[in-house]
Amino acid sequence: MAQESPKNSAAEIPVTSNGQLEDSHEHSFNRDLKRSLPVGLGLSETKITSHGFDSTKEGVVEAGPFPGSSASPKSSVISPSSAAASRLAGQGCDLIIPTGSRAQQKSGPVVLADEVKNPAMEKLELVRKWSLNTYKCTRQIISEKLGRGSRTVDLELEAQIDILRDNKKKYENILRLAQTLSTQLFQMVHTQRQLGDAFADLSLKSLELHEEFGYNADTQKLLAKNGETLLGAINFFIASVTTLVNKTIEDTLLTVKQYESARIEYDAYRTDLEELNLGPRDANTLPKIEQSQQLFQVHKEKYDKMRNDVSIKLKFLEENKVKVLHNQLVLFHNAIAAYFAGNQKQLEQTLKQFHIKLKTPGADAPSWLEEQ
Repeated sequence: MAQESPKNSAAEIPVTSNGQLEDSHEHSFNRDLKRSLPVGLGLSETKITSHGFDSTKEGVVEAGPFPGSSASPKSSVISPSSAAASRLAGQGCDLIIPTGSRAQQKSGPVVLADEVKNPAMEKLELVRKWSLNTYKCTRQIISEKLGRGSRTVDLELEAQIDILRDNKKKYENILRLAQTLSTQLFQMVHTQRQLGDAFADLSLKSLELHEEFGYNADTQKLLAKNGETLLGAINFFIASVTTLVNKTIEDTLLTVKQYESARIEYDAYRTDLEELNLGPRDANTLPKIEQSQQLFQVHKEKYDKMRNDVSIKLKFLEENKVKVLHNQLVLFHNAIAAYFAGNQKQLEQTLKQFHIKLKTPGADAPSWLEEQ
């Protein structure tokens, strides 16, 4: 082949993926790369061979003299790292990968689909809403206590709530008295048991009073046994009434408190809406009135729901209370009457009727074999 002039011997940089020459786009890229080479390098021919980004041999840059140059041939082999290959791959706007290459590079700006919300701003918004709601409710409570504000009253429901609270106080008083009776009866039974043991011991040691001490010992032991039976009935009565007062009634009163809070919020937003409606209607106040109307409607629905819940719970509580107290009052009466009448069989029959099982003294204590 005839030797070409230096002017026509442009640097030739074919980029191949399978050893073949590429199209005119690659020649344009080679020409631009040749122009960007420093003048002082003195290179006559540069060739870059790319085997694709997924190949084990990432790239080779070879340099040689111009044809006809007197300079001795010099070669330089540069093997770029994977990081350099990734940087070249990232310049998708300047580097065009042919369609026959194994890896196709995609580039472009990264666009976030949704803007990340700031948690601090969300918390600040929640605090702002809570503060505004608290301010409105506090203003409503103060206005009601001073007699300046109006409140929504359901006369029938309020009467039932007052009766429930009054009955709860009376039931708690009955519980305190019944617990006092149980404590005193336990002490009396303990004393009678000790007295019966003392009489039995004297009946064995005093021959002349053997029968008299024996009678008294049997009487005290019988009284102690009947007292334990009565004590079991009283403790069962206390446990049942305690469950009714501290769980069933307390749960209903918790719902009543939620109802009262909903009522205060409803009246607060109702008053706020009435004040806005009494004022002028213009472009500035109409959005506020509309927003206040929406908040008023939300709290009205909440108030109606809580009022319905309280009515239902009061109804079921009344039915449950009558059923529980009926059985417990019958038990208490029959046990007390049988005990003081000395009717041991009737007392035991009363406990069987209400499925009450007495704990045997010392039954919970482990035996000496279990302790070993």
